[in-house]
Amino acid sequence: MAYIKYARNSNRPKGGLITMPFIFANEVCEKLAVVGFGTNMISYLTLQLHMPLTKAANTLTNFGGTAALTPLIGAFVADACAGKFWTLTLASIIYQIGMVSLTISAVAPKLRPPPCHGNQVCQEANAGQFAILYGSLLLTALGSGGIRPCVVAFGAEQFDETDPKQKNRTWKYFNWYYFVMGASILVAVTVIVYIQDNIGWGWGLGIPTGLMFLSIIAFVLGYPLYRNLDPSGSPFTRLVQVCVAAYKKRKLPMVCDTRLLYENEELDASISSAGKLIHTKQLTFLDKAATIIESDNIKAPNLWNLNTVHRVEELKSVIRMGPIWASGIILITAYAQQNTFSLKQAKTMDRHLTSSFQIPAGSMSVFTYTAMLATIALYDRIFIPIARSFTGLDRGITFLHRMGIGFAISILATLVAGFIELQRKHVAFTHGLVNNPHSTIPISVFWLVPQYCLHGIAEAFMSIGHLEFFYDQAPESMKSSAMALFWTSISMGNFLSSILVSLVHRFSAGPSGNNWLPDQNLNKGKLENFYWLITFLQVVNFIYYLLCAKFYTFKPIQVQISKEGDNGEKQEGFELVNRV
Repeated sequence: MAYIKYARNSNRPKGGLITMPFIFANEVCEKLAVVGFGTNMISYLTLQLHMPLTKAANTLTNFGGTAALTPLIGAFVADACAGKFWTLTLASIIYQIGMVSLTISAVAPKLRPPPCHGNQVCQEANAGQFAILYGSLLLTALGSGGIRPCVVAFGAEQFDETDPKQKNRTWKYFNWYYFVMGASILVAVTVIVYIQDNIGWGWGLGIPTGLMFLSIIAFVLGYPLYRNLDPSGSPFTRLVQVCVAAYKKRKLPMVCDTRLLYENEELDASISSAGKLIHTKQLTFLDKAATIIESDNIKAPNLWNLNTVHRVEELKSVIRMGPIWASGIILITAYAQQNTFSLKQAKTMDRHLTSSFQIPAGSMSVFTYTAMLATIALYDRIFIPIARSFTGLDRGITFLHRMGIGFAISILATLVAGFIELQRKHVAFTHGLVNNPHSTIPISVFWLVPQYCLHGIAEAFMSIGHLEFFYDQAPESMKSSAMALFWTSISMGNFLSSILVSLVHRFSAGPSGNNWLPDQNLNKGKLENFYWLITFLQVVNFIYYLLCAKFYTFKPIQVQISKEGDNGEKQEGFELVNRV
């Protein structure tokens, strides 16, 4: 249920749909750059810098993990002091510098090792060349750290949830955001990857770099239209204050009546404009932070000794979100294989559409994003109206149900991937190509389409549900930080993938040196076992998620409402609501 403020303020802040092109332009160009390079990065590392396959796969997932971890920094800066607009602007400039540096490293011959031909032993890039690459990637990761958590929250804030005409647009915005992001990714994995493979990496990186520059200008020009909310101080400091106050009063008995706990609407005004969090019965040991003792000054409290119920419930909300956050990690681990081993599979298969044109291996993820975009469109236009008629919910189903559907489809995706790998190796064996890793196996690359499409459908359900969950259930003053949690789960998923690949590569090695994930010849490996290992982990994770979802407590908020009564007089009151 939305929180509606019936008395509309004539001086309502700016924002609305008119701001979306300026905000989305920034996101589109960031995705063109990071996905256009990231999707084909395994090719760049192995073919241009001559890295071994497992080292390149781990480099790719480590970079993805780092880039997804930096949003914690950007979110802290945005929520604590700078605000989302200025954080986005500064982060975009840092990202631009990183892209310029990356483009130069791809163009200048001295910044990469000499090419090798045929059976010639390839010279791996030296430490200096890798340093320039990693430095460029670090700048783009830091830039992404400011863009990713802020662009989602900043866009959602353009819709005033107290305005009845805009009350349903926030949750629709997440579908729009993911659709626009998916469309830009689709262009990246087709046009940008094609340019990289067939024209050159200079153009393939230079074009997104130029577009990013134009998007920064467009974003800044939209400043007069934006609905800017002032930062309300460091949310992390408030969380720590609650912990310290609860620890200091740990020996106090629990109050018999929760109405005796400390409340101060004036103190909480800047962090509760959308509604006041009310007391919940979980994690009651934290309530001691709001227990009043004789030495407390209730008019001007020392927040390291005494906190309001609202601030205590902020911490409870964050803690309750933790288990759901953790459940998303393994799905990202499964998804990460598309840009590593699935791509290497595609490189060994027949990718010809015509006698003269073949699909770049890095463009295979076009099927993932096409399936994702189609699912989002069908979900918004068909599924939601049908589901709404049964559930009565504006969004059709809860975000927890949406995430659960995504988990189930992801399990199917990796299960299918294992069987497809068996078929690929069977054809290689039949044609005597097992010992020829550089030969094209006469099996169509379109055998990989089912696993790519299933991953795209799973993302349309799970990732958007995850975004909705974090934005909706996070405390009001921690929206950017909540988006950072979303990206942090992606970071952990990528790092888990690196750890899993390293462990499997090490412990599956046989006496002859072959293992499930060989560096040089995928035909001699057992990639299907790796996919099924991930399938098993996802099944265990799905059971864990179902338990978390069953016992999850939605944050309750008390909202002041103002509406006209039957006699035409304005009536004031409070409404207690939960969102789903």
